[in-house]
Amino acid sequence: MKQFGGQVLFLDRSDINTDEIIPAKYLTELSKQALQPYLLEDLKLDGFNPKSDIAGKKVIITRENFGCGSSREHAPWALEVNGIYTVVAPNFARIFRQNMFNNGLMAIEIDKKSIADMFRTFADKDTECKIVINDDGSAKVKLIAGSLSKSYPFHLDDFEKSLVENEGWVGFAEKKY
Repeated sequence: MKQFGGQVLFLDRSDINTDEIIPAKYLTELSKQALQPYLLEDLKLDGFNPKSDIAGKKVIITRENFGCGSSREHAPWALEVNGIYTVVAPNFARIFRQNMFNNGLMAIEIDKKSIADMFRTFADKDTECKIVINDDGSAKVKLIAGSLSKSYPFHLDDFEKSLVENEGWVGFAEKKY
């Protein structure tokens, strides 16, 4: 199973669309791996440089409506081939969120107030994220920066959990059908 959690990339903007996640000119690539160098190359955000800021990051924390725009599986694929298996936001474009889970990735929704607290408390620090999913169905995102640590609860339904555990829809279908 994929390892969820790791170093955090904070993207302090709402409405980051699929063309900014992976530009449309790369949709003709035949492999997921070919998308790797182009992740977020068209994202315009003060102080953000995709060539230097993505390396080593495993989790994105961002604002509302992440993944809006054109429906394409290439956006989650570009995240996956860069080792980013988790995105945390208040909400996602519906199809993007489902494409994340269909590919065995996590699109975690956490309320705006908690996201604001994450940015206020951790965005200017070297921050590690741990994803904790308990057998009783409770789940949390735990952020750690030095001696500072905070946890934020979220919900993962049984089907989403099954998709993650089976590394996506194909693995789930092979096991189930």
